[in-house]
Amino acid sequence: MTTQVIVLNGGSSSGKSGIARCLQAVLPDPWLVIGVDTLIEAMPASMQASAAGIEFAPDGGVSVGADFRRLDAAWMAGVAAMVRASARIIVDDVFLGGGASQQRWREALGGLTVLWVGVRCAGAVAAGREIARGDRVQGMAAAQAEMVHQGVVYDLEVDTTRAESLACARTIAARIG
Repeated sequence: MTTQVIVLNGGSSSGKSGIARCLQAVLPDPWLVIGVDTLIEAMPASMQASAAGIEFAPDGGVSVGADFRRLDAAWMAGVAAMVRASARIIVDDVFLGGGASQQRWREALGGLTVLWVGVRCAGAVAAGREIARGDRVQGMAAAQAEMVHQGVVYDLEVDTTRAESLACARTIAARIG
């Protein structure tokens, strides 16, 4: 079956967004990229520093509350609806809950053909990227580098520690049916 959804999971600053843009360039059909950052940006500002929404701790930790979970579930259902309406989607996400986060996506994307991709990057390298970006709480990349992969089952893994986004995208594109 032809892949309808590519889910990229990796920690902050692991290279998911760069891979997603490269996938759009190398795949023959048009693919939309939807990332968790888009969801967070769409939320009211009051939810971006709230126990009910999402909080970013000074040490890079991230915690989410009930209101965030509710909107996240609606967002996942909306992504699945777009795929069912024949859009091809690349999801750029950070599975803060590891395998539990993947399970929520599995339920939302039920019946669709999904390629699950782990995007790995050594914590020290991701931390360097995080500093260079300047738009992330320092410590988030190192904290998430391994944690987001715990309990997650992938069809394919790529490692951006030494590989460029384009090379990783080509590896993923080769797996698309």
